[in-house]
Amino acid sequence: MKKIKFYGMELHIFFFFVTVIIISAWTNLIPNQIIGGIAVLFTLGIILGEIGEKIPIWNSYCGGGAILTFVVCGLLTSYNILPESVKEISAGWMNGYGILNLFICFLVVGSILGLDRKLLLKSSTLFIPTMLASILGAAIFGIIGGIFFKKNLIEILTAYVLPIMGGGAGAGAIPMAKVYNEVTGLDASSYLSFALAILAVGNIVAVIFAVILNVIGNIFPKFTGKGELVKSGKNIEVEEKINNNISMDDIAASIFLTAGFYIFSLFFAKKILPKVFGVVIPEFAYLIIFATLANVFKLIPENLKTALQKCQQFCASKLIWVQMAGCGITLINFDEMLSVLSLENLIIVVLIVIGCCIGSGLFGWIIGFYPIESAITGGLCMANMGGAGDLAVLGAAKRMELMSYAQISSRIGGAIVLLIGSLIFQFLI
Repeated sequence: MKKIKFYGMELHIFFFFVTVIIISAWTNLIPNQIIGGIAVLFTLGIILGEIGEKIPIWNSYCGGGAILTFVVCGLLTSYNILPESVKEISAGWMNGYGILNLFICFLVVGSILGLDRKLLLKSSTLFIPTMLASILGAAIFGIIGGIFFKKNLIEILTAYVLPIMGGGAGAGAIPMAKVYNEVTGLDASSYLSFALAILAVGNIVAVIFAVILNVIGNIFPKFTGKGELVKSGKNIEVEEKINNNISMDDIAASIFLTAGFYIFSLFFAKKILPKVFGVVIPEFAYLIIFATLANVFKLIPENLKTALQKCQQFCASKLIWVQMAGCGITLINFDEMLSVLSLENLIIVVLIVIGCCIGSGLFGWIIGFYPIESAITGGLCMANMGGAGDLAVLGAAKRMELMSYAQISSRIGGAIVLLIGSLIFQFLI
């Protein structure tokens, strides 16, 4: 019989330390330091994340462990069940210690530099315009919904379109809230509360539309390549690199490089070119640009690129539960988030998802893509919750062979939306 493990640990080991940490938290013994944050938030993240990944339906369509962790921690805080010391430690982790910045930097640098260079170069001409058409379609249909429900244009774009099209929670909504705060000076928690709720709804709608597009493809076979995106029958080919010999030196160097990229971007944003045509460019926008250029021009050796990707994968797969626990406790107004779940907002979300499908599908058809595959990869894989959302969408559409394009949508597409967000947020000042 296979042993059940939590976070790679046998249950008796894990629960021994969890028991000690819980007792210490209730007796106010845990220090408000990084080590205390690791103890408290890892405990909450691991337990809720592991449970969320094992609940049927929830794990495939509702965001799995990440969203369950976020929701439960938000409810525990909202009903004042958590000790004050835990709330203080979480606030330190998310704000005082700067862990959130570190998390975002690892995600951005690792995801862009970890992407195959050939895929990155070819996607810029073959696929990125399709993603832009998807964003445009989402914006147009979102604005139509906004007009119907008497919402202004900027609100629709910033509160609905950007979170849905941003590439998920960890690499999308969370850094988007950070950019929102930096550009506008407004509180990020209010924005993130609304954005995560809208994103969760958008993910479910995207999976449903993946099923619908698969059915349409079966009814009208001329619109689908049955897993092939390009009508010539040639998808982007990626040279597989298998490197299991990443050393501790490589990991250490990747941590330093991530910090170096961030400080260089910060220096550029604050001292060299803080504004372009009067528009403030935040450091995270420069971080995306510089990481992309470093990949395109082969400025980073392959072993370090692989190490950077390993760090990104660790953050995206393991630390995401920890960060979502912190978000639920510290960065979320849960009463405001629950107020998002209305028929009006559901209709707007559905319109945005329809718009991204029409935009990417129609544009893809014009340039030589099959419209069904184009709508799935360039549209739905931008409107879902990142990596887990990609799996759910492609699984529902029965087109798992399109994963390389889904990764472009989640990584590069999410980065593009962050850039767009840094420009649009200027109008909120």
